[in-house]
Amino acid sequence: MKTLIEKPEDLTPSTTWQETKWAWTAEEELVDHRTKARLCSAVLLPVRNRQPDWDGFAASIQWMKSAADHYGVELVPVLNADTGYIFDLDDEMYAEVLRRFRAAFPQMKFIAGITARGAEHDSGFRAERYRPLLNIVQQHENCEVMIMTSRWLNSLGPERRRDGYYEIAEWLVRPGIVHALEPSFVPWATPYEPWLLWQLALHPKFTGGKISTLDEPHFLYWAAMCRDLKLEFAPHSGDDFGIATAIKTGLPLLIGAASSAAPLICAAKDMWLCDDAPGKQFPTGTGRFDTRVYKLFEAFQSLEDQVFRLDAKSSAAAYKHSTAHVLHALQILTSPEAHPACRDLRDADEASRMEEALRRPRRIAERLGIRL
Repeated sequence: MKTLIEKPEDLTPSTTWQETKWAWTAEEELVDHRTKARLCSAVLLPVRNRQPDWDGFAASIQWMKSAADHYGVELVPVLNADTGYIFDLDDEMYAEVLRRFRAAFPQMKFIAGITARGAEHDSGFRAERYRPLLNIVQQHENCEVMIMTSRWLNSLGPERRRDGYYEIAEWLVRPGIVHALEPSFVPWATPYEPWLLWQLALHPKFTGGKISTLDEPHFLYWAAMCRDLKLEFAPHSGDDFGIATAIKTGLPLLIGAASSAAPLICAAKDMWLCDDAPGKQFPTGTGRFDTRVYKLFEAFQSLEDQVFRLDAKSSAAAYKHSTAHVLHALQILTSPEAHPACRDLRDADEASRMEEALRRPRRIAERLGIRL
């Protein structure tokens, strides 16, 4: 029988997850019916008449906040990430999004995505490319910074990649969240090796990380390692195809799916808790969790599987356009437009497709008394 690594000091930069015990941990071993973790919703920047729809922007966040408050969930909006068209925003508009948010929600915590600006013609990684957006974010209080991966940062081997994150961290005065992707999102992306995750989790300025996965359960690897080693580092699931896993394990979600399904997800977070769990809002009266949550899991996942469906190139990038259609169908936005610079668009029948995708969630929501 093959011996699996279980001590972090035995890791090397070339160790694969399959060589560690954490890659072989079952989700069932991580189940947690007592922790209601935060919901970090990647906020859509809505568009109307080819301009930002600021009323719709505030309305969509308020819609999510109302659901979160009702179910006792901590909601942290994620601004200027992929759902917020970060790659289509200049620095002025990037700053305007944060200013508008803070004016509408003066006390609310937010997370802001940052990426490497102006690196298109570079021949290698330059940490200072992250600094312009970092400086804009850190003008604000009560926020966290998500360091989004980029081509040149991702091109580095594990040791240099760690050093690259550490370089960026030198400028952090707000809590930092690191971000990893699988190749299913962009072809050049590679998820963290276990050694790299361990090294990043040890840095005092990194309080957590987001892992976006579609093809391999890296979120479970992260969860198993961080829980086993008692690391002060919170894994955030970025898997819009596997939302229930984070709820079942009591860990945070950081997903664009919350922009179209926040009430359903918030309800599920409360239903999953046992009656005596801290923050439980709607006890079952049995002491146990509400097993109807399993059908709720299926209902909102069926919606998000359509919102994030893959195109002919196996890309889910047009989910932003689908999200706008869902919010329009729910009468939260007045227009289902995508950003005028965005090339990832759905077809002309998307309104009817999203209406169809909403049928099952609406049916379950009505039966469970969830207000959409």
